[in-house]
Amino acid sequence: MPEQINPYNNIQRVSGVTPPKAPSVGKSQGEVSFQDILQGKISPTVKFSGHAAERLQRRNIVLSPESIQKLNQAVQKAGAKGCRESLILMDDLALIVSIKNNTVITAMDGEHIKENVFTNIDSVVIV
Repeated sequence: MPEQINPYNNIQRVSGVTPPKAPSVGKSQGEVSFQDILQGKISPTVKFSGHAAERLQRRNIVLSPESIQKLNQAVQKAGAKGCRESLILMDDLALIVSIKNNTVITAMDGEHIKENVFTNIDSVVIV
């Protein structure tokens, strides 16, 4: 029978090294707990797909923090009504948003909205 090799023979104990601490379970000031998110106390921020980000950049559309807040509120309202894909009309913008994924799929400004047909949406939110 061949001699068995113990792979642990060459392991040496290192002294003077402290293992890293595990993250604490409690929350510090300013941190968000999973329970807060589950209970809806913290509103998730809408994400932008690569396509939507490209459209915004190409069309020089800049969303202010107030616009992002209005967009988040519109997405929350649509979600509360059970919407899945919404057209959100905000100021001079049209945004198609996947409510389920909390993601802006595409964005158009005023001049690009005209003569468009919006498909695969189940709701419209006017902000």
